[in-house]
Amino acid sequence: MTSTPVTEIRSFTELDSVRGDLLDVYAVVRAPLLHLANYAISSFGERLDRHGSEAGFEAVLAYEGEHPVGYAYGNSIEDGDRYWQRTSPAPSKKYTTQPALALKEIGVSPHWRGTGVARRIHDTLLAARDERYVTLMVNEAAGEGKVHALYQTWGYEGIGYSQPSPASPRLTVMIRPTG
Repeated sequence: MTSTPVTEIRSFTELDSVRGDLLDVYAVVRAPLLHLANYAISSFGERLDRHGSEAGFEAVLAYEGEHPVGYAYGNSIEDGDRYWQRTSPAPSKKYTTQPALALKEIGVSPHWRGTGVARRIHDTLLAARDERYVTLMVNEAAGEGKVHALYQTWGYEGIGYSQPSPASPRLTVMIRPTG
């Protein structure tokens, strides 16, 4: 943990301008898992490229000087999106009749965990969004359950489960209002 504040939170709507920083900070955040196929940098890069080309893409990164220390990114999803199709049980129409923000990734380097940086990144991402709801998927075992519990304190509630790929673990789908 550090007592030095993050100097800047930056938002990006074009992947090309931030792709390198996202890959760099991802490698630090997920270092203990990079040996697993689903967490490999190449797998993340493929997902990132796909998500970065989808409607409503936005990334928010925290920087200490010029070095990224945390990130989140997401994009808009609509009824019929593969995100919703893989959610079981099917989510309520309350969540799917209008576009929602799918928060695809959020992470903070170990040195910055517990400092509020993740929440600042999260809140910055949500602040300018028009979608009524934000949804994310979480591995309930991540951080020995601490990540799931943290999202609950941020107002997220579970609405189902998903396994986005054969290499991924079963994930809990969570949702909350953006405002």
